[in-house]
This record gives sequence, C-alpha cells and structure tokens, in this order.
Amino acid sequence: MMPQKVSRKFTGWHMTGILVAFFGTVMAVNFTMAGFALSTFGGIQVENSYVASQNFNQWLDAAAEQEKLGWDVTLEQAPEGRLRVLAEGPGENATVLAHARHPVGRKADITLTFTPQPDGSFLSDEALEHDRWIVRLELADGDKVWKREDRL
Repeated sequence: MMPQKVSRKFTGWHMTGILVAFFGTVMAVNFTMAGFALSTFGGIQVENSYVASQNFNQWLDAAAEQEKLGWDVTLEQAPEGRLRVLAEGPGENATVLAHARHPVGRKADITLTFTPQPDGSFLSDEALEHDRWIVRLELADGDKVWKREDRL
C-alpha cells in the first residue's frame, strides 16, 4: 500500500510571505546600490551647465587649433610613480604642467611640475601614488598651448 500524499492549501498567508520576501529583496538591493552611488559620487562636473553650453563652440575652436599644432604627446607612469611625458612637436623651450585629481575625490588634488630630460622627455618632480587618477596635462611652447586630459 502506497502512502497517500497530503496536499496543503495555498492560502493568503503564503502569498503575503512571497510578496514581502520579493519586495523586501528588491528594496534591500535598491537601498544598497543607492548607498554605494552616493558614497562614491565625485561631485559636480560643471558649475553651470548653461554657461558651459555657451562656451562649447569656443572649446571646439580651441581643440581645432590644438590639432593644427600636430603635436604627439604620450603620458605614462614610471614604476616609481613619477610621470613621464613624451612629446613630439614642441621646441626645446617647452614647459609641462599637470594637475592630477582622483576620479571620486577621495584624495587631494596634486599639481605636478616637470623637468626636461636628456632624451627629450619630461619627468615629473613629484611621484604620484599608484591609483586611478585623471591628469590634466598642459604643454606650452611660447604662445602655443596644448592641453589634454588623460586617465591613469
């Protein structure tokens, strides 16, 4: 003789438990993700988006002028943390300046100065901690200025 299976009814309490578990999980994930997003936001990208939009065409013109210079610039980080800039195009009297900022603002901004090297490259005087950085690089040779932002 086979044992008889006892079927239990699906009641409103079962449905309530399922709904509470489902929506509780969704809310827990949403609150966790919102907490992560708020704790890692680096801040404002531009102070005033309207003013930034008015300057957009000027920025495009400046970028076109920079392209006409034909300078080829490479930024790399040496193992000891100092930055090396390899630049083809600017003259011997070129100067290099860099401003490094952490992408989420957790570390202080650093302004780096560079010294020309015998091989024609430029080496930063200060070391930059090995981490993620946004580096705004500026090369100047007389009245010619070249700018770019790189991520390390």
